Amino acid sequence: MTMRTVDVLGEPYGAETIDLPPDDEGEVVATLVSRRAGVPTDRAVLHVHGFADYFFQTPAADYWTSRGYDFYALDLRKHGRSLREHQTPNFVTDLGDYYAELDAAYERVTSRDGHDRVLVTGHSTGGLVAPLWAHDRQAPLAGMVLNSPWLDLQGSLLLRTAGTAAIDQIGARRPYLAIPRDVSGLYARSLHRDHDGEWDFDLAWKPLESHPVHAGWLRAVRRGHARLHRGLRPRGPVLVLTSALSGRPQQYDETCASTDIVLDVELIRKWGHRLADHVTLVRVEGALHDVTLSREPVRTRVFEEISRWLDAYVA
Repeated sequence: MTMRTVDVLGEPYGAETIDLPPDDEGEVVATLVSRRAGVPTDRAVLHVHGFADYFFQTPAADYWTSRGYDFYALDLRKHGRSLREHQTPNFVTDLGDYYAELDAAYERVTSRDGHDRVLVTGHSTGGLVAPLWAHDRQAPLAGMVLNSPWLDLQGSLLLRTAGTAAIDQIGARRPYLAIPRDVSGLYARSLHRDHDGEWDFDLAWKPLESHPVHAGWLRAVRRGHARLHRGLRPRGPVLVLTSALSGRPQQYDETCASTDIVLDVELIRKWGHRLADHVTLVRVEGALHDVTLSREPVRTRVFEEISRWLDAYVA
């Protein structure tokens, strides 16, 4: 029997643990966070976070519940609430590994809790995982809202070609090899209220300088990118939201608070049409990488754009 407890965010959020088959590191779980709308509803949203991330984006839950959707967020295995001491944070060798918790969460949202109109939202890496799952499972979704989905590797063409070929080989042989990279910590600083942002989140679960990237995980992501580039056909329309610009600041400045300093938004736009047969792309001036955590009034515009899309293609 599933036990729902009060979440770390406090009421009105609850959380339940989803037990999954163990892997080579031992016990594996996922966590389903939920918050009910103000009135009973057959509509729900299931949210999937990104890399080195977990659900704490309460403005998104505020928005969806105000629209009459029950809100669910899945902390994937080895992320956030689901991370255990014996585990390598955020690590898988196949993005399909996440299907087990997505299947379990979807079953709880639909069959157990009685929702027959379900939207999926995904941010960054979650914006890649969710469409792959939706395509492979052909889940009868009302649609997907993807917030700065990670659709290609940022960097030079050489890195995306020869570099990917090397990662494919290394990741197969030495999956736990840490890939050297320079992480400034500016993005997390732009979010956290103890630094330059307005949000409170657990820096053990979402560190300022992220978590290490391992070869096996990056290999899985690049294979996911390749599948996406060949084209996906999930059921339902898709909305893609990005910042208007990417930034590459060397130190903290206004760019950190008004652009995507994590991903290349032009690459998201390049590949966005491969996500589905029906894709709407919206640029939001002044938005951050996680557009739902942007400063006001940008954040309000993000939700206005979602409402416009919902009214046109879903409601």
